[in-house]
Amino acid sequence: METILLFAPLVGALLCGFGWKFIGEAAACWIATGLLFLSALLSWVVFLSFDGTTEQIQILRFIESGSLSTDWAIRLDRLTAIMLVVITTVSSLVHLYSFGYMDKDPQWKDDESYKPRFFAYLSFFTFAMLMLVTADNLVQMFFGWEGVGVASYLLIGFYYRKPSANAAAIKAFVVNRVGDFGFALAIFALFFLTDSINFDDIFAAAPELAETQLTFLWTEWNAANLVAFLLFIGAMGKSAQLLLHTWLPDAMEGPTPVSALIHAATMVTAGVFLVCRMSPIMEFAPEAMAFVTVLGATTAFFAATVGLVQTDIKRVIAYSTCSQLGYMFVAAGVGMYSAAMFHLFTHAFFKAMLFLGAGSVIHAMHHEQDMMNYGGLRKKIPYTFWAMMIGTLAITGVGIPVWILTLGEIPIGLAGFHSKDAIVESAFAAGSMYGFWALVIAALFTSFYSWRLMFLTFYGTPRGDKHTHDHAHESPMVMIVPLGVLALGAVFAGMVWYGSFFGHTDKVAKFYGIPYAEASEHGAEDHGADKAGDSHGAKEGKHHYVFAGEPGQGALYIAPDNTLLDDAHKVPYWVKTSPFAAMLIGFLMAYWFYIVNPELPKRLAENQRPLYLFLKNKWYFDELYNIVFVTPAKWIGSVLWKRGDGDVIDGGLNGIAMGIIPFFTRLAGRAQSGYIFTYAFAMVIGIAVLVTWMTLSGGAN
Repeated sequence: METILLFAPLVGALLCGFGWKFIGEAAACWIATGLLFLSALLSWVVFLSFDGTTEQIQILRFIESGSLSTDWAIRLDRLTAIMLVVITTVSSLVHLYSFGYMDKDPQWKDDESYKPRFFAYLSFFTFAMLMLVTADNLVQMFFGWEGVGVASYLLIGFYYRKPSANAAAIKAFVVNRVGDFGFALAIFALFFLTDSINFDDIFAAAPELAETQLTFLWTEWNAANLVAFLLFIGAMGKSAQLLLHTWLPDAMEGPTPVSALIHAATMVTAGVFLVCRMSPIMEFAPEAMAFVTVLGATTAFFAATVGLVQTDIKRVIAYSTCSQLGYMFVAAGVGMYSAAMFHLFTHAFFKAMLFLGAGSVIHAMHHEQDMMNYGGLRKKIPYTFWAMMIGTLAITGVGIPVWILTLGEIPIGLAGFHSKDAIVESAFAAGSMYGFWALVIAALFTSFYSWRLMFLTFYGTPRGDKHTHDHAHESPMVMIVPLGVLALGAVFAGMVWYGSFFGHTDKVAKFYGIPYAEASEHGAEDHGADKAGDSHGAKEGKHHYVFAGEPGQGALYIAPDNTLLDDAHKVPYWVKTSPFAAMLIGFLMAYWFYIVNPELPKRLAENQRPLYLFLKNKWYFDELYNIVFVTPAKWIGSVLWKRGDGDVIDGGLNGIAMGIIPFFTRLAGRAQSGYIFTYAFAMVIGIAVLVTWMTLSGGAN
């Protein structure tokens, strides 16, 4: 079953990409979509029936070279099961949605066949992503890692006639190669240190790595910290973290279904998955994880500030994605890997829905993407409006605070309310005040720009072209149905799986297949429910558990002294309520700015012009990189081209071909006079030279 769900998208990609001329365009696209739905169905079967025990399913022998011996195998554990559900569910719905969105695309002529290529790219991307998350060793993972990079390049640049799409595709490819170099160095380092690339061997060696020193770049490093840092460099590229984030907003040049698939739920979460997968290494690298926490919090704050002033509907959601990924890295950085995966899981539903909802708006408005030209659309496209409303409620964290009402021990709220609050509480419990406050402020900004998007798009009076507004219409059902399915996940995913991702230690341990023991048996301090603010701790007479076991025993490794899961439930009530309060403030500000007093944003932008331009231009990262990297690279390339290639190489070859060789040819030509005495003279000279040489050398040799 696992092998079928892995290879079904590849079969679909091959049939759709190469067989559509034989079976027909529509049949090829439907076959690819059907195979994706088959993968999604099998993924849900695996996810719901999985008992938490790690399995290896061998496919074939992969590499045999010296001491390097590894299989291509599926590593099936809870992390894999989670990612399988996320990837195949979103991808299958995106395939279905694309039948409506890509129909009669204005970028193509009526007689051009572009759909089979698009669906083949989508399916190939899905296969590469599945290969990444099912990998049982680092090289297999790297193949999938690079595969999604190639697929993203093809999909972002799908509208290849647009120069901006080509530039965005190249930018995404190049920036990701920077991160991938760090990932490759981490693989080399782990093979050098452990003589293996298999996860089981690497995880077992993790305690040893924590006690090993390594020289790298003329500096002494702790091996675990160095490897963790290099792995995170790779994660930064794929997950668009600050410094390697600039490709993500530009990637919105691709078709909207691509944004929903790649930039909401799958490829951009590969970095988070990598950090969680390598948790046995990360747990022994406190300095590297502190860096992950700080950079994740900074990214969450940075991207949220930029999202405040963007007007392109897709770019607003893209910066929202960048910000939410920062949340996930904060959770992983403080050691709460289960909360990072929780937010990854819930985020996939509501963010994919927001992107597909934005695509439905763009489709209704004849591919207009500027929100300044929207307004008053809620009655024109009611299904899209309600889908976007549910997505907005989910991402902003709408729910009922625990001190008011809970469903048993589970807070009542939409998906983002559970997973985002879990991360904020974890950051506070871990003592990362910078991370905590950065995330709370980012939550306020998230609420503001999310409701700003809703108010500018669906409320107020129509703006922009009147003809476009008059002809705005609801999307076909093939686009609406995926929104409805994702809405179910956005509403219920948090409440249904809250206990498994962020509940009692024993329940989380069982979910991830992690060994656990009673606190007293493990010699750990009893962290029972004896502190104010503990709404989730052990009740009187209830056993208290801690994580146990060795690295590699379970989908995640959480050290026995890592009691953060327990501590996060005992933070003060004001901490638990802070994300809700931030959400409420953001909503009220957006309502005041765009419903009560719509002229206020314009006046504020004029009064605070430098700040507005700073945020509008994305903190000038692109301009800075252009000065520091792009311009010098172009200058070096120009010098090598004109001086190196033009003057030295071409000049040298041309000089030889057009100067030196003709000169000697002319000399040789003069020697061929045709007179016998000329040749006799040459023979006499030759004999004289030979005799002279023999005389001087003494006849030697």
